[in-house]
Amino acid sequence: MMRTVHAVLTAVLLSGALQGAAATPVDDLRRQYQAEGAGPFDAARGAALWQSAPLGRRCADCHSGDLRGSGKHAKTGKAIEPLAPSVNPKRLSDQRQVRKWLKRNCQWTFDRPCTPQEKGDLLTWLEQQ
Repeated sequence: MMRTVHAVLTAVLLSGALQGAAATPVDDLRRQYQAEGAGPFDAARGAALWQSAPLGRRCADCHSGDLRGSGKHAKTGKAIEPLAPSVNPKRLSDQRQVRKWLKRNCQWTFDRPCTPQEKGDLLTWLEQQ
């Protein structure tokens, strides 16, 4: 009986620890953006922002229409690896890199920083690709 109780308690504790460890860098970023006043996040708004071209440029110009394929930088011609995490598990896995590229790409594409809401919406949509 005591072994059974011990086994059940161990399983419950491990389950809780594993759930806590399951948070991804994107989850952490979204929590940060919510702390800045954003949310709830919406993948449809992220997709619309991805396709928008307020200055004649859009994210898809470099990353292509299919994020599972490679892209090419519009200015330099440099190859860009697939952005979809479903085919490129490295994508969205490093919080520092995600912040860096959101900062650069929002500035280049929209000529301004993205808001926390926009970043969360974009990440929510990108994570689904």
